[in-house]
Amino acid sequence: MKATTFNLIISCIFFSFQGISQGVISFGAGNDTDIIVTASSSQGNSTPDKIVNGDGLDAEKMAAARFLTQAGFGMKMQDVEQVINIGYESWINQEFAKPLSLYDDQVEEIWSTVYQMRLDAGIEPDMIFGPLSEHFNYGWWQNVITSDDQLRHRMAFSLSQILVVSGKSDLDNYARAMSSYYDVLYKNAFGNYYDLLLEATLHPAMGYYLSHLNNEKSNPESLMRADENYAREIMQLFTIGLHQLNQDGTVKMTSDGFPLPTYNIEDIRELAKVFTGLGPGAVDPFYPHVDLHFGLGFWGVEKHTPMAMYNEHHDQSTKHLIEGKTLPAGQDGMKDVEDAVMHLFNHPNVGPFVARQLIQRLVKSNPTPGYISRVASAFNNNGEGVRGDLKAVIKAILLDSEARSCEALEDPNNGKLREPITRYAQLAKTFELVSPFGRYWDPSAGHLEWTGQMALNAPSVFNFYEPDFQPAGELTQAYLVAPEFKIHNTKTAIGYINMINAATIWDTFIRSWELDYGDEVVRMNTSDYEAKADDIERVLNDLDILLSYGQIEDWYRDEIRTACNEQLWGDLNKNKVRMAIYAIMISPYYTIQK
Repeated sequence: MKATTFNLIISCIFFSFQGISQGVISFGAGNDTDIIVTASSSQGNSTPDKIVNGDGLDAEKMAAARFLTQAGFGMKMQDVEQVINIGYESWINQEFAKPLSLYDDQVEEIWSTVYQMRLDAGIEPDMIFGPLSEHFNYGWWQNVITSDDQLRHRMAFSLSQILVVSGKSDLDNYARAMSSYYDVLYKNAFGNYYDLLLEATLHPAMGYYLSHLNNEKSNPESLMRADENYAREIMQLFTIGLHQLNQDGTVKMTSDGFPLPTYNIEDIRELAKVFTGLGPGAVDPFYPHVDLHFGLGFWGVEKHTPMAMYNEHHDQSTKHLIEGKTLPAGQDGMKDVEDAVMHLFNHPNVGPFVARQLIQRLVKSNPTPGYISRVASAFNNNGEGVRGDLKAVIKAILLDSEARSCEALEDPNNGKLREPITRYAQLAKTFELVSPFGRYWDPSAGHLEWTGQMALNAPSVFNFYEPDFQPAGELTQAYLVAPEFKIHNTKTAIGYINMINAATIWDTFIRSWELDYGDEVVRMNTSDYEAKADDIERVLNDLDILLSYGQIEDWYRDEIRTACNEQLWGDLNKNKVRMAIYAIMISPYYTIQK
């Protein structure tokens, strides 16, 4: 994960002032009238006069673009300038205040349109099935591309990789369950982690995915035991992990050098009792004659209503949880659930456990113990005595010196491989898209096939990659983790290049196969850059800021410049711009986020 930092060294500058009697010369401020600037050496476009006129001094823009890369899916130059004008924390506060753009609303509108389109095409109503997971994908892209509240969207996507449900299951047939669940993540992205955890626990999509919907209490006579799936995953993956942690994320060890476990199999069995008796909260309005009852199949469950407690199916015995917590016998089942979730939420592991994974999703794969500790401290106490405040966590992550310092650009141990879906989303946010129907309905089969990633489509509850994944080779030898490399292989590496090639060179960003879409595609509009492509250096300067915040080395910039200037057919300026975007986005200067 190596990047190069450029240092401009000027050995000697000679000024010849003509027609100036008195005054102060401010470097980099545009004060170059009647001033001749020479230097003992210069190269290419790095002419000495730029020291005085300020042309090309883009460090502030590069830093702001780096911040926006961590905080969203992509930015335009005006977004970079806004961050510079108001400051990082003020920008975050503005994001906190923006109105919601719910995913379920998008999916509902999309399915209504698709359903009518199919009716208009002569398809019988009984033969129209949906909405399916591809329609959730439509809604996800529509929201990400058109909505302004990028920090909330990015945070929701990050949380979706911790509190995992996936369409790679029978949920594939229930887009509204997926979109409703994603809205739980989206709405709580700036809320409290306890509220998020409890809502996720009670959501029917989670109940169906991890099998605690209609979870019957144990019956020794019939050799039936309560399902333990959710009890295991809420501890292992959603809250405390496998080993006891210090606040800085390091593992606590026994006296003989073994990691201290957080729970054992008996703890799972006891917690499983808590999640018995949860059943459907309402009946799907599509089935008006179906009675609401425990055991109703997921097909008949209303997908937006939290699961309800059926106490006659709930284990009424005493529950002995981790850390000596006891839930009394005969307590109301929903009170058991709330108390158990609160107990896990208050475990000292949760702060560092969640902090590390959110840092990995937003900033870097290998945060230092100090960084984890600072973010965990914000989780434990937002400064006003509140635990689990995700607004405080977000600020602690994005404003930390380890995220903002330029030293990270020089450290080969810093950085992360950008997730494939965030790379493609940046194209959509950085360059205006043109749609023949005003829609951005990407079915995303290509994303899953060629890059191995799409929102809410992880192969298992363990996400697309584990936080401790180490690819074979130098990173493992350096004791570094690199989660995203789990899905980076010979197929997905080429698949990503092909997708960027299709979007930039072949001008096909999204191709949808809905009935009235035909062969029409969504395309990128790069006309602003094409207008100044006669001076390709200006284009490269802007792209280097927006896509790689100044990381491109001189040798690769020379290669891009040569490739752009060798365009000999068609719309030359358009071809130059597209070649530049393509070359940057497939390079390590872009794909490795520093």
